[in-house]
Amino acid sequence: MKRLIDVDDESLEAARSKLGTSTIKDTVNAALRLAANSPTHAEFEAAIDTLAAVQFDDRQQAWR
Repeated sequence: MKRLIDVDDESLEAARSKLGTSTIKDTVNAALRLAANSPTHAEFEAAIDTLAAVQFDDRQQAWR
């Protein structure tokens, strides 16, 4: 479906460079897919909390 939107040119060029896309359509679609598949802020915080709770003392003994 076609949509008429205003796009910030500097942000578009930055996204195009990072995503390796060549057209506006490809850039917008790649950015939307990336956002849709990225963890939410709450999911990211939960993952960090899980990592922070890991006890590494037991693992130190495994390498000795």
